[in-house]
Amino acid sequence: MVGKIDDFMRFHEAALSIRGQRQQLLASNIANADTPNYKARDIDFSAAMNHALSLKGGQVSADLAKTSATHLDVQGAQNGVSPLYRTISQGSVDGNTVDMDVERNQFTDNSLRYEASLTLLNMQIRNMLAAIQG
Repeated sequence: MVGKIDDFMRFHEAALSIRGQRQQLLASNIANADTPNYKARDIDFSAAMNHALSLKGGQVSADLAKTSATHLDVQGAQNGVSPLYRTISQGSVDGNTVDMDVERNQFTDNSLRYEASLTLLNMQIRNMLAAIQG
């Protein structure tokens, strides 16, 4: 019983942590929209969740290998979340790759999903408490 509750909470903990880190990256992209040569970064949420859920006893169940020189190093990753550079949709003269429309949309989408996760978690905890209290 405790194991199932722990697994349930671990999933939501990982999701909220990754969404929070992604929100910080997106905010950083927006803040640096006018910084020359700034490269917009983002997190692949699905890959980060798969990585977070595959952790067993503090170790990754699969070996991570850098298969291309363009890949980022994982040593700087926090909780298995390594930011990736966003694909350039429209270049700029100063080398900045931040597209404000894309960043604002991603920021809003991530915020809504974060709030939805909190609401879902809150409702499920209330249901568990109601079942326990009878």
